[in-house]
Amino acid sequence: MTGSPTTTTAPDSRFAVARQVADAVLLEGYVLYPYRASAAKNRLRWQFGVLVPPAWGRAHDEHVLQQTEVLMEPRGGATLALELRFLHAQRRTVQQALDDGEFVEVPDLHLADRVLVPWDEGTEERVELSVPVAELADGGVAIPFRRPARDDVETVRDADGRTVGRLVRRTEEIEGVVRLRATELDGAYRVLRLRAVVENTSPWTPEAGAEAGSGAARGAGSAGSGGSAGSADREAALPRSLVAAHLLLGLDSGSFLSMTDPPEWAREAVAACVNRHTWPVLAGEPGRADVVLSSPIILEDHPAIAPESVGAMYDATEIDEILALRTAALTDQEKREARGTDARAAAVIDLADSMPPEVLERLHGAVRALREVTGPDQPPLIAELPDPDDVFRPDTPWWDPARADTADPARDRITIDGTSVGPGTRVLLRPGLRRTDAQDLFLQGRAALVEAVLHDVDGGVHLAVTVEDDPGADIRREQGRFLYFQPDEVTPLEDA
Repeated sequence: MTGSPTTTTAPDSRFAVARQVADAVLLEGYVLYPYRASAAKNRLRWQFGVLVPPAWGRAHDEHVLQQTEVLMEPRGGATLALELRFLHAQRRTVQQALDDGEFVEVPDLHLADRVLVPWDEGTEERVELSVPVAELADGGVAIPFRRPARDDVETVRDADGRTVGRLVRRTEEIEGVVRLRATELDGAYRVLRLRAVVENTSPWTPEAGAEAGSGAARGAGSAGSGGSAGSADREAALPRSLVAAHLLLGLDSGSFLSMTDPPEWAREAVAACVNRHTWPVLAGEPGRADVVLSSPIILEDHPAIAPESVGAMYDATEIDEILALRTAALTDQEKREARGTDARAAAVIDLADSMPPEVLERLHGAVRALREVTGPDQPPLIAELPDPDDVFRPDTPWWDPARADTADPARDRITIDGTSVGPGTRVLLRPGLRRTDAQDLFLQGRAALVEAVLHDVDGGVHLAVTVEDDPGADIRREQGRFLYFQPDEVTPLEDA
């Protein structure tokens, strides 16, 4: 049945801590280093938690809905608070002002401090509601929502205040529904299985949006620009999609059960829960169990943002210190384009340029496991300099640049199965089970090209490689982000 839950206007205070992590999920990979729309890796976006219109999903096997199932123990007349959050992609085009007062669309607009380019921006949308748990029995409730289409125009002025252009933003209509249902389970305890389904119900079809898709594909920040008709259709589908969709769930009385570490008596019931394209974890303050974050990115219970992190970098698997240093090293022209790409990218550039040394030093690392033993405030590790005679000095330094056999990754070679292997050699990857992570196992049997031979200080040898047919190989090569294998994990291939 269709329910009539209370729509909340003020953010639920219980979600304050969880929302910090949810923000990171919402903007995961939003814009990647070097934060320019022209960068190859910023032309294929919106990959996490995308719920597309049904017509596109059926034709291209993409997700239309996500389903969360989690166990909860409500007390008394408990009320469930829900917050659905997602990004709504809006297409931004750039227009230049002409002398006659008209405007013409252009691929870029150069200003003193930035270069404005076409780009798909993401605006945060929320669906907030509160419903008594008692109303979720039987058929549950269905809460439809709609975000209307709109057009916005922003005037662009130069340093002298003259109008030199404008940004035109087009936001398409989105329709969806949230379905909630709670089923009481048999057993000694009062436990309910909560099912929350988020579905895109937009009536848009690819045929109706083909014209919009082909025009939007010209944007520098759009996926598949200039590609096939299918990629152009997806360009038209994305503004009607729920991007990075995730849920925050809260009980005002009662608790949720952990899906990864439930009590023994609930393990079988937890295993029977069906989660599709999302995963729920306990969130909020450590030790509490009244808030759940269900996201398209798998997290552990009570995830948290590192306190040393001073700003969002928006980069997948981000390492703040490295990103801050590399961002600060961008050329002035690269920074101008990044500032013109997106307001969030501009904030990253400004953060890197203004970060004090003591803040950057905090990003170098922290050993949290020792804090319970040592306490937060510690004396210096070395109170005074040791006597020079007490310092151990090996007879042979572990690394001597003056040695004749100094390592040279660009030219060094090693012998594997009687074959000389070095930069340019094709090899077959055979990841070793004793030290390989799950991601490397997907590369079993793939052909790769050796880019460098590296020696570590312990005498070990590592091969830096790029996988053949990897569309990102040029980017890896340019940035030095290779995959690494040991000699017994590869087999030389005979070149054709």
